[in-house]
Amino acid sequence: MAYDEGLAQRIRERLGAETGVSEKKMFGGIAFLLQGNMAVGVSGDDLMVRVGPDGTDAALARPGTRIFDMTGRPMRGWILVAGDSLTDDAVLGAWIDEGCAFAAGLPPK
Repeated sequence: MAYDEGLAQRIRERLGAETGVSEKKMFGGIAFLLQGNMAVGVSGDDLMVRVGPDGTDAALARPGTRIFDMTGRPMRGWILVAGDSLTDDAVLGAWIDEGCAFAAGLPPK
């Protein structure tokens, strides 16, 4: 599955000043890792965000979101945000910040 390179580039630009950020091809798309822990990624036209189990319900209450489900089983603590919900850089930035905040709270890999 191809992924939205434009969305990936917007994420790169947002994360440019962050230390410890790396990229890895995952889930048929691209993932952005913070200290080895995935924070956000792009799958198709959608943004994957790691919100953690405790953040899932609040994240799903926001527009354009759904559970991340690649294998027929929901991935606990992960959501997808529809690409057409991310045209505003501030909205995208808020999601990136949320994913990075969760990943930053995990032990480095």
